[in-house]
Amino acid sequence: MGKLIVTEFVTLDGVAQAPGAPDEDRDGGFTHGGWQAPLLDEEAGGVVFEQARTMDALLLGRRTYEIFAGYWPTAPAEIPFTGLLNRVPKYVASRTLAGPLAWNGSALLVGSIAESVASLSERHDELHVIGSLNLVQSLLRAGLVDRLNLWLYPLLLGSGKRVFDEGTVPTALRLTESVTYANGTLHLAYEPGGAPSYGNLAG
Repeated sequence: MGKLIVTEFVTLDGVAQAPGAPDEDRDGGFTHGGWQAPLLDEEAGGVVFEQARTMDALLLGRRTYEIFAGYWPTAPAEIPFTGLLNRVPKYVASRTLAGPLAWNGSALLVGSIAESVASLSERHDELHVIGSLNLVQSLLRAGLVDRLNLWLYPLLLGSGKRVFDEGTVPTALRLTESVTYANGTLHLAYEPGGAPSYGNLAG
């Protein structure tokens, strides 16, 4: 059984919308697109790629797929991610898209998320998810996430789509890795640890 690994780029107040460019995703009137770019760190960027290069398949929600499909097929070859993302098979969870999909190597999931993704995990060693915030919630509810790679940036935006918003399933997490970079970015890696436990601080 392969692993399902989620990677998210997140501000301190939990926003993960449109990190890459001003017009990447303006849903909800979001005006802070491209917030990650000034905080890019060469060392951290290398780690992000090293983590991603072990994927043998990519799973995306509709919105993230459309963003990626609009850029990566013609992205500069010298960007390490270009070859990787164009090479691996890509699966898309969507109720509105219809096949065939234009980005080479892309296919729509058929059936329920839980059944489809469980089947993919049997066929791939590392199935990665990037962004795809609604999809991530579905995967967490189904207990399908094996690892969360959170890249936490020293920034507050106050609005925008959040990784863990309303509807997040209560889940205990085990911290497996923590690295701080010179620009204040944190890389935090977690594995789900079941349901939270509760107590009483008053004794």
